Amino acid sequence: MNAEVSRYALGSTDAEHARLVRQAGWLASHTGRLFRDAGIEPGHRVLDLGSGVGDVAAIAARLVGPAGTVVGVERDARSVARAHARMIEEGLRHVTFIQSDVGELSSEVPFDAAVGRYILMFLPDAVSALRSVARSVRPGGALAFQEPDWKSFLEEAARLPLWSGGARLLVETFQRCGTNTEMGPALPDVFQESGLPMPAIRTDRLIGSESWLSDCLHSLRPTMVELDLSLEPLGEFETLAERLSAEVSAFRTTTPVPSIVSAWTRK
Repeated sequence: MNAEVSRYALGSTDAEHARLVRQAGWLASHTGRLFRDAGIEPGHRVLDLGSGVGDVAAIAARLVGPAGTVVGVERDARSVARAHARMIEEGLRHVTFIQSDVGELSSEVPFDAAVGRYILMFLPDAVSALRSVARSVRPGGALAFQEPDWKSFLEEAARLPLWSGGARLLVETFQRCGTNTEMGPALPDVFQESGLPMPAIRTDRLIGSESWLSDCLHSLRPTMVELDLSLEPLGEFETLAERLSAEVSAFRTTTPVPSIVSAWTRK
């Protein structure tokens, strides 16, 4: 596989790991449905790209059961350690993790499926990466990925001044760190340019925690400071979560969250 990974702007602190776990809680049902639609079932061998602290691997592990295996690939050593400990705590001993860049992965035993959530947007060449990943999947095996739709998030946040300022800062930070913030809507093209059949596509509007944006901005804060981005639109970070929540209530609206785009196909 020949793929680099852009900078992960959110970092790998304990607070970021906790944020990922909270985020995973309201993404889990959408990811589980995608994997079931893709045909992941008991006994399968599944490759999870960009495992983070293990939430996607855990979903796959419960679907494949003890007769199956899940191999997670994650480049950050602290995340790998946290993911491994969590699988032990949850009794998912058929999950293993490899500390590696996506571009360095190799496997002699083919997988029944390759999956990933919020990973392709961090790859400078997602097409090449997906093409390489497909080589590790058996004929007839599935490839299933989910990515956010940041455009929809910016549009939803536009009606709320504080949310809009935070959303623009978030997206600009990602972009300046090499993240492809248009990956969600681009999934059909990425799959086909990788030599895969046209994927089945589903876009879901999410309802998440009101703390989601403030959580992300707290994780991004060191990177934003390093990039010399103005944090003035956000005001005091200590009260940011409360002010974001109050703005949603004042406008009598729902919390803006990026829609999630799901795509799957068979090799």
